Amino acid sequence: MRESVVMLHGFTGTKRAWDGVISHLSVERYTPLALDLPGHGDEAHAPHPITFQGCVRSVAHRGPDRFVLAGYSMGGRIALRLALEFPSRVSRLVLVSSSPGIPDAEERARRSQADRALADELEAGSFADFIERWRSQPVFADEPAQAAALARADMRRNRPDALAAALRGAGTGEMPPMWERLGELRMPVTILVGDRDAKFRAIGERMKQGLAEGRMLVAAGGHGLLLENPRAVAAAIEARG
Repeated sequence: MRESVVMLHGFTGTKRAWDGVISHLSVERYTPLALDLPGHGDEAHAPHPITFQGCVRSVAHRGPDRFVLAGYSMGGRIALRLALEFPSRVSRLVLVSSSPGIPDAEERARRSQADRALADELEAGSFADFIERWRSQPVFADEPAQAAALARADMRRNRPDALAAALRGAGTGEMPPMWERLGELRMPVTILVGDRDAKFRAIGERMKQGLAEGRMLVAAGGHGLLLENPRAVAAAIEARG
């Protein structure tokens, strides 16, 4: 019997970001279900205000009874919270380029303020300019041209006003940190990071220490592994430990 795999993209992406990963998954073993998060893609019409908890509930409502759960970046944060709230439904958890949140309250407040300012810019300015500003972040440095082009094309599938709502309500600064709860997870957890992504390699190593059954894999690539190295992401999903 094939396993269901629910896949969650990152901020500014859509379910189409998983197309390459899905193409590398065994069709005999897996039934993939890539979902648009509230405020993204086909879920741009999601009721406002968007909240982090609302995103978790939205995924839980649309997912099957039991599934492998894979999340990238923002989608990884939502996947982690969902696994904590609905552990009986998640058979395995795969977190790609992701984090349990910002533990320091002051730093979290500063990030929330910055995200809200960015959301205002999204609504008031040029979407094309925002896309270029977002893709110029150091975390995407040295990304291959093909992966960068795919990322920009995926961003353009979104509506700026809906992205702004998602950023205000479900950005990193709005998410309760989950570092202290990692030990509650009893399902196998795979942490996947890119070898050029130094920040998230360090986060991944720290996460692994707090997990009962966790492991970390390092793949060739940077932060945007879904588009840069989809084969490695598929292999992490298929690996059972």
